[in-house]
Amino acid sequence: MGNIQPGIMEEPPAHARYMSFLLTPDSDYRQGLMNLQKLADGKHCVVGLGKSLVSALNADIESLHSFPVLTGKGIEIPSTPIALWCWLRGDDRGELLHLGRAVEQALGDSFQIARIVDGFKYQEGRDLSGYVDGTENPTGEEANNVAIVSDESDGLNGSSFVAVQEWVHDLDYFDSLSTEARDYIIGRRIVDNEEIYDAPASAHVKRTAQESFSPEAFVLRRSMPWVDESAQGLMFVSFGQNFNAFEALLKHMIGEDDGIIDAIFEFSRAVSGSYFWCPPMKKDQLDLTRLGIF
Repeated sequence: MGNIQPGIMEEPPAHARYMSFLLTPDSDYRQGLMNLQKLADGKHCVVGLGKSLVSALNADIESLHSFPVLTGKGIEIPSTPIALWCWLRGDDRGELLHLGRAVEQALGDSFQIARIVDGFKYQEGRDLSGYVDGTENPTGEEANNVAIVSDESDGLNGSSFVAVQEWVHDLDYFDSLSTEARDYIIGRRIVDNEEIYDAPASAHVKRTAQESFSPEAFVLRRSMPWVDESAQGLMFVSFGQNFNAFEALLKHMIGEDDGIIDAIFEFSRAVSGSYFWCPPMKKDQLDLTRLGIF
């Protein structure tokens, strides 16, 4: 489909900048979005709109809602509502800096920066733990079927829904473990990325085996590592036709159904959680007709 934001379907780039915005009360959000509509190409700048922004425009996108607060045994998954999310993608950090500045200028005073996180590709596509990320990601037509809304009315066809979480890793603890212990946390051997079939039920790969759910819970992952002066981790980004599959995976990770906690929580914690609707493209710009913007 030519009306998809193309960056959604492409592999993660060498560098990324994640920009989150809040609303300035009693402002003209429509004008800021009209400016962004012309700037965002969907490839170097993927855009997602949060529930608060859609509601402020007196619009409604079915399936778009706020990220749920989830709790398990000693586990808290936070909800951090954000109005607007821009995922900047490219091969040069300097170019992303300037693109980010252009995004801020386009949005004007109606939107306030909440957080900026810089991501990057590690080796051939590994998490900072050293393990390959997204091994079972769907590809090709299957990826389209998983991530992209189809057979819907104009303004929805070609759109997507994205869940975004910032995870913080305790690498000091993780590195203190033996290679075998680390492999059993993930459920794969780091030397060859092969799944360990006799790994414990808490192994991350077993908790998130997408084909084992009913219905199957496949998502399109576009996660990337991040690091700043105080911490490091994974910016988890998951696209789908809705949030059902993502929520099924997350609830299973915290043991909501069987009490088994995903071993990933031994060294990593989610510190944010936001949902967005990614509009389709039309004539090389964002299609915002569902929001009353033409």
